Amino acid sequence: MEAKKSSSGAVETIDVHQAKDLIYDSGYTYIDVRTTEEFNKGHVDVKNILNIPYMFSTPEGRVINPRFLEQVISACSKEDKLIVGCQSGVRSLHASVVLLEAEFKHIKNMGGGYAAWVENGLPVKKTKSEL
Repeated sequence: MEAKKSSSGAVETIDVHQAKDLIYDSGYTYIDVRTTEEFNKGHVDVKNILNIPYMFSTPEGRVINPRFLEQVISACSKEDKLIVGCQSGVRSLHASVVLLEAEFKHIKNMGGGYAAWVENGLPVKKTKSEL
């Protein structure tokens, strides 16, 4: 798979095991860019996690969150070490490009997303209604 390019260079995509190690051992924060509804059904179970949707679901389909970058900037420094994830790795790849173009320095895309995290038996957190 070809790396998505931005003016800041290619997005680095890592697998879920590398992501877990960086989050648990190297102080990375996980940004889940899925919708709030998807996040609330279940998400990566880590201490440093933010849910900032890259897209919203509307009756017309998914649309990009016009405040995505603003919301990330209000929650994170451009020097923060961030892993960006979604359901399967597509939205997070696009979100990673946006962040790199905004001069965030340490961005990694989690390939395979939440689906791969679950598939690999890594810790998840679900709401009581989903257990």
